[in-house]
Amino acid sequence: MNKSWTLVFLAGTLEVAWVTGLKHSTLWWQWGLTAIAIAISFDTIIRASRVLPLGTVYAVFAGLGTAGTVLAEMLLFGEPVNGIKITLILVLLAGVIGLKMITKEKTSTEPATAQKGGDE
Repeated sequence: MNKSWTLVFLAGTLEVAWVTGLKHSTLWWQWGLTAIAIAISFDTIIRASRVLPLGTVYAVFAGLGTAGTVLAEMLLFGEPVNGIKITLILVLLAGVIGLKMITKEKTSTEPATAQKGGDE
């Protein structure tokens, strides 16, 4: 796995942390950690999207964050475990894995929206 995909997975993990923080934070330092997780998560996603296609990066980020948040709520905060939820998380993760497997890195270091210089 290359560095860009590692960044996407890190951002997805941090998303679980900050979404959980938004729901469960009560003390100032918990809110501070939540804000730091948000900042690092979005910075990481931006860096990954410079190399990987933005749509795929966002879909994987959101899918991992959603699945991780649902699992964290069940494992850490007593949310009822439901077979249908588990099945849907597995379907979501299958989609995330599929997107990762078929996505190629950009070959150019220039952004897709770069324009030519003004000598024309």
